[in-house]
Amino acid sequence: MITKGRFLPTLVLGIGGGALAYWLHTPLPWLLGAMLATTLVSLTGVRLRPPSSSRKAVLVVIGVMLGSAFTPDLSGDLPLWGASLVIMLLATAVMMAFSVWFSRRVAGYSLDTAMYSGVPGGVSAVTLMAMDSNADLRVVGLTHAIRILILLIAIPPLLQLIGHVSLQSGGISLAQWLWLPTLEDAAWLTAAAVAGVWLGNWLRLPNALLFGPALLSAALHLTGVTEAAIPPTIITLAQVIIGVSVGVRFAGTSLIDVGYNLMMAVVQTIALLLIAILAAWIVHALTGYSLAAALLAYMPGGAPELSLVALSLGIDPAFVTSHHLLRITVLILLMPVLLSRFKRLSA
Repeated sequence: MITKGRFLPTLVLGIGGGALAYWLHTPLPWLLGAMLATTLVSLTGVRLRPPSSSRKAVLVVIGVMLGSAFTPDLSGDLPLWGASLVIMLLATAVMMAFSVWFSRRVAGYSLDTAMYSGVPGGVSAVTLMAMDSNADLRVVGLTHAIRILILLIAIPPLLQLIGHVSLQSGGISLAQWLWLPTLEDAAWLTAAAVAGVWLGNWLRLPNALLFGPALLSAALHLTGVTEAAIPPTIITLAQVIIGVSVGVRFAGTSLIDVGYNLMMAVVQTIALLLIAILAAWIVHALTGYSLAAALLAYMPGGAPELSLVALSLGIDPAFVTSHHLLRITVLILLMPVLLSRFKRLSA
């Protein structure tokens, strides 16, 4: 109870930032508003309590929500997904190669630090793996945090530039805010959440709390067993907590002390973003698939954040989630092999 109480001021700050952004009709108001509010306060030196159990619960909820995007009418798009997934893996290889080269040759980091900070995604799993290596965890954590921050800030103008995507935050009625699913739908959603966590752990999925419920929820929705949806109030709270989770990573960070690492992280992120934009444009040109969906699917990092953005904006969340799941799974499986190979080459 004490831990939850300590998180309450952070949550209130996040809700306040989200409410202000919502009032100003900014894109992605609850996510970006909460993220920017907590980031700014953290950078002043105030240590905000991060969400722990709250974030875990939100990951499960997001997983169930993402699974609901997999409807029976997706079958016609699956052949296009295959080509896109291949291009995404090739783009990921280019991103990884650039990140390691940049971190080693330009930033001057150790091989372990370069590898783990350069992975375009899977920050939670990557950080845990880095703890068992000789990597500088501060550099790894800062690089991933800066990358997610920049990506989320860059999304609205990029999508606005692409066009055909409505980013304006429209108000919804009180009745819509208070809408709740039926008891039967609530039971299906709860079952997908609980059994999905078990499934994710059993399959040893990366980010099991997110992708386990997503897989089970997708199976239920694809087969037409249920069409259950998540209430808007819960979706809003999920966006706030995810935004807060990014912002509090800068707690106690002094920009003067970490200026060099910050600059390296920013340059690396911009380069990876450019690679993602190029790859998204290529798959759009070859397949005619949505450029906005491809862009969110190819962005280097933040699977929960980017999948939630896709869901919030209605930009093919099933497509985006599938790409991030495949990329994170492949990267985590290959990381030990790649690190060993690079060490032998540099020996």
